[in-house]
Amino acid sequence: MPDFAEPLARLIQECKRLPGIGQKSAQRIAFHLLRAPREDAERLAQAVLDVKDRLLVCSLCNNISDAELCNFCRDPHRDRSSICVVEEPHNILPVETTRQFNGVYHVLHGSISPLRGIGPEKLKIGGLLERIRDTEVHEIILATNPTVEGEATAVYLSRLLKPLGLKVTRIAMGVPVGSDLDYADEVTMSKSLENRREM
Repeated sequence: MPDFAEPLARLIQECKRLPGIGQKSAQRIAFHLLRAPREDAERLAQAVLDVKDRLLVCSLCNNISDAELCNFCRDPHRDRSSICVVEEPHNILPVETTRQFNGVYHVLHGSISPLRGIGPEKLKIGGLLERIRDTEVHEIILATNPTVEGEATAVYLSRLLKPLGLKVTRIAMGVPVGSDLDYADEVTMSKSLENRREM
């Protein structure tokens, strides 16, 4: 690697820590920021700090929010009898883009993965059980990723929830196995929701 001035080299190193950013991309980003007006760099730095300082987790569904309750939990028009369970907050977006789901969400913040030492006790399952107990829920849609870990999580939740007399469904496998929901296009995600099956 060429010798860059220390502040530039440090910026390149920090950019490389971002997911999907290698040496060349990190250099392009760093040189772009170097050429940009100071105000642009300050806005970017402030946006990063705001994300760290001003965002919190929704007290009801565990989604990322700037208030105690997220936009979905605050919306009086959402159907609270249907809860879509996802692994991470960013998994909500593909479901929302279909415009076919009008229920609420529950974010687990992970999936069961014995190889990584993540058991059910490390996921946000307790809050889901509280919500089911406190409100009239008719259906739980399991929209975990179609990976080994996502499937294990869906099976675990199905076995936990079905004895409570709930309709437990799983999104159909229109989403390619082994991928992330982030990469599903609108039509694929729409079909997956349409063709969900009871577990």
